Amino acid sequence: MLVITLAITPMRHLTGRPWVLRFRRMFGLFAFYYALMHFLTWLVLDQDLNQQAIIEDIAERPFITIGFAAFLILSVLAATSTAAMRRRLGRNWQRLHYGVYAAAILGTWHYWWQVKQDFTEPLIYAILFALLFSIRWRSKTRKMAANQPHGSSG
Repeated sequence: MLVITLAITPMRHLTGRPWVLRFRRMFGLFAFYYALMHFLTWLVLDQDLNQQAIIEDIAERPFITIGFAAFLILSVLAATSTAAMRRRLGRNWQRLHYGVYAAAILGTWHYWWQVKQDFTEPLIYAILFALLFSIRWRSKTRKMAANQPHGSSG
């Protein structure tokens, strides 16, 4: 879901169709919902809601630690995804929501470390995120270059 969410802006630029942006929040919330279900499955089925076991697992198993960090980031993004929170946070809302990149990296890393043998699927996600990040980075640097004054007058 995060791949789809992060692909929406480049898709808008490639297709010239701004209406696709209407789906970005929905897909982002779907990504959070998936992460929440994954987290709850771990809490209930793997840890049996044992608080001590949960804390130890997060502290002692690195792939759990980074997965939990990704989940916390997605939780904050979901909690601040409403129009009211966007207005309340102002320009800080955009800065906060850049956290989606960290969540994508941590989520992919969590998946990679969790896999025991076949790394194909986490590798595909890593490549897709790298591609999407590079597209967005290139677009941002081009926009910044276009806004810079060319030469000096004088």
